Formats: sequence, C-alpha cells, structure tokens
Amino acid sequence: MSQKNESPNKSPSIIVFDVNETLLDITSLEPLFERVFGDPTIMREWFAQLVLYSQTMTLSGLYTSFGDLGVGILRMVATIHEVTLVDGDIAELKERMSSMPAHPDVIPALTRLRDAGFRLVTLTNSPSSASPTPLEKTGLSQLFEHTFSIETVGKFKPAAETYHMVAKNLSVETSELCLVACHLWDIIGAQTAGCRGALLTRPHNAILPASGVPLPDMVASDLNTLVEKIILNKQG
Repeated sequence: MSQKNESPNKSPSIIVFDVNETLLDITSLEPLFERVFGDPTIMREWFAQLVLYSQTMTLSGLYTSFGDLGVGILRMVATIHEVTLVDGDIAELKERMSSMPAHPDVIPALTRLRDAGFRLVTLTNSPSSASPTPLEKTGLSQLFEHTFSIETVGKFKPAAETYHMVAKNLSVETSELCLVACHLWDIIGAQTAGCRGALLTRPHNAILPASGVPLPDMVASDLNTLVEKIILNKQG
C-alpha cells in the first residue's frame, strides 16, 4: 500500500475523527483541577504534558497506555505544584475521562456528513475500553463504522503508522482519508502520511505560522462550518 498521497486531486471518501477535544469536551475535566489545584486552567497544563510525553514515548521506542500516562502526568503536575493527591483524585480523573460529553455541534455535523455519503471512523490515542465507551455514552458510536485505537500499533499520533493502520484496515490508500482534528500536530502527522487534514480551531487551538509547517487543507472554528467545507470540496 502506498504511504504517500498519489491522488492529490481526489476528494477523500472517508473522514477520520480525532476524539479527545475534537468530539468530546475535555473542559468537563476542569472541576477536578479546580478542586485539587485551585485553578481550572491547570487542566490545560496537564493535557499539554500528556500529549508531549505520549509523543516522547513513541519517539523513544516505548509504549504505555494513554490512560496510564494521564494518571502519571497528573501525579507529576501535582508534584510540580506541591499538591498532594489522594486515591479519590485519581478515581475522579478516570471517571471524568470516561464520561466526557460531546460538543453540541458534533451530532448534527456527523449526521450531515453521513447523509452526504461519507464513511466515518475515529482514531484516538486512548486505549480500547469495556462498554460503555465514552462514544457510546454520548450516543456518537452509532454514527461511526469503526473506532480505531493507536494501541494496535503501540505508537501514538502523529506517528505515520497510526494513520497507515487505519488505511490498511479499511483497505484504502491514505489519500482516501481526511483527518478532522482540533490539534495541528495531529493534522501535520496525517498530511505527512498522505491524508488530507481539516483543522477545527476550538478554543486553545490554532494554526502555527512558521516556516516549513504545512497548512491544513481546510480550517474552521466550528464543526458545522468545517463539514460544509468538506462537502463542498467533494462536490467541487
């Protein structure tokens, strides 16, 4: 299977969605950080460190689950801020991570994409879990034909193997995939692997204006507008 986009003018037929923050609202974790640290914005520090160390593990040839890393990063951030955690704090993090709600624009946008004839799948750094999954709890799972986890390849996004794994399992070229994510690093990884990339600029996410950094194929600040662009791109 080719690992490059050999048909740059062909509109992708399969839309691959990132899950955490793109579909599910991670601000639902903030009450934990408000209670433990006295500052809900520490959640963003925790999440940034979680992404950093997931990528560090992959670059170093190591692997542990995203959930275990999340707990470890919470302990690390607590040490940095000289805060003492108790077992109940860890349990609350796990519970909140497993029950994040969907953003309000998600179900209407996904429904519109599916009605327009696109195939929909997800690709997440989070490991598979016993039912009900976060997507099942929100009612989103029925809109996707497949949910992929990077644990299959033991590497975190944006490693090229994660996007190639999706294409291989769907028996398509990566050029037939378009990743929708609110994290530019994820978009860059997908584009480098031969996919299209559609950036959703939810709060705390934006384009990186630096030399050599590729631009997303499409950008919008809400999912409905981004879906409109994806559909128009297919029609055009």
